[in-house]
Amino acid sequence: MSFIAIMAIVALIGAVGAVLGYRKSRALVPDPGQKLHSRPTYHASYVFSFSAVPALVLLVIGLVVAPIVVSRSVHADLASNGLVREGMTPELALQLVDALSSGLRALPADELAAIDGKPIEEVSPLLQRRGVAIATATESGMVAPAVAKIRLEDTLRLVTAAVAIAAAIAGVVFALGRIAVRLRARNQVEYVVQGILVICSSIAILTTVGIILSMLTESLDFFSRIDPMSFFFGTVWDPRFAAAGSGGAEGQFGLVPLLAGTLYIAAVAMLFAVPVGLFAAIYMAEYASGAVRSVVKPLLEVLAGIPTIVYGFFALVTVGPFLRDISSDINRLLTGDFTSFIQAQSILTAGLVMGIMLIPFVSSLSDDIITAVPRSLRDGSLGLGATRSETVKRVVLPAALPGIVSALLLTASRAIGETMIVVLAAGVAARLTVNPFEAMTTVTVKIVNQLTGDLEFNSPQTLVAFALGITLFVLTLILNIIALTIVRKYREQYE
Repeated sequence: MSFIAIMAIVALIGAVGAVLGYRKSRALVPDPGQKLHSRPTYHASYVFSFSAVPALVLLVIGLVVAPIVVSRSVHADLASNGLVREGMTPELALQLVDALSSGLRALPADELAAIDGKPIEEVSPLLQRRGVAIATATESGMVAPAVAKIRLEDTLRLVTAAVAIAAAIAGVVFALGRIAVRLRARNQVEYVVQGILVICSSIAILTTVGIILSMLTESLDFFSRIDPMSFFFGTVWDPRFAAAGSGGAEGQFGLVPLLAGTLYIAAVAMLFAVPVGLFAAIYMAEYASGAVRSVVKPLLEVLAGIPTIVYGFFALVTVGPFLRDISSDINRLLTGDFTSFIQAQSILTAGLVMGIMLIPFVSSLSDDIITAVPRSLRDGSLGLGATRSETVKRVVLPAALPGIVSALLLTASRAIGETMIVVLAAGVAARLTVNPFEAMTTVTVKIVNQLTGDLEFNSPQTLVAFALGITLFVLTLILNIIALTIVRKYREQYE
């Protein structure tokens, strides 16, 4: 029985209980001078809550515990059968059994019982006829653990379904028995809803904590092998990729060229996107007519829906060659030399194209924020004799400043985390330069490079990606702190 089917059955039981609770509540006859504490709809919700919530909690617990039990059982079977030996780690043996069990699930129950305990040589033709591939490292004795794994998973799934359904039925019976005239069903339902909201709100926090812990754990492993000073203050990026098991040299992991490239390209993009996007937002919010706004705003927001890889193609095919050819023409007119001083892949190319991509983030968010400024502030300024431009500069923008700063912070974070445009428009060369016409790369590009290829996952060449990721996280945190400081300062000044 699948997870969706179990949830459907639990929901059906809860719905039936809600109907019964509603009818029982409507049939209640209060004593003289009394009245129902809660409406029948709250009694129905009360029954549904007692039925569905405990059942879903037990179902989630079963889904979490079942894989752990299955994994330990398979480990025990592999160890008892002597399949985990020198040259085969327990993790590899478990992966082979998982792959084999996935293939065996295509077999009917009678065929699955017939092959239990048979060597892999007899099972392989049967699976091949059904289009199931088997890893070459699969051992003959792995068929029995794979079949046992399938049976244990099915048993645990049935047990979980039975417990969840029984809990749903018990919840209906218990809640129906508590329905009375003075039952505070409304309060109980509100507590349940509040708990659900708290859980939903905690998901973002727990996800953030999980991301930090996952990156921090691997980063500490990396810093236990590489000197942190050489990483944070090194000016050379040369990881010297080593194939798995080769024991190659570690190389140099200098962060400075990558961080400089990230900030440089993001700064060029912001220098282009912020003025254009902010002025576009001011025009749409304060000067444009309704007809113009209804056309311009959707056209600007279309840019936000274009995939970043398309922007990368645009930079690689159009913007980069255009800047290269223009610089070549300028150089020819000034010196007679046909060489180009702007490379097709350069900081300027990546910054301009990324700035185009960021315009809708700035304009759309800033437009909504400026539009939200109370109309009374504008009317008061205009009534005192200020012009429209003075009203925008002295009243509207200061009032909207906290929201605009948040929009710019979101835009900066988007620029720092961009990857595809940088790969195609700025290249992958890790270097230090102040010339915007040359190529540089960013932290995100190197994270992708370090996590792809034939590398050992526990090697410094791979673990450095997590150190780069935690660095970007800290950088974003610093941007948030700076933005909050600026917002607090100008908000106090305005008030």
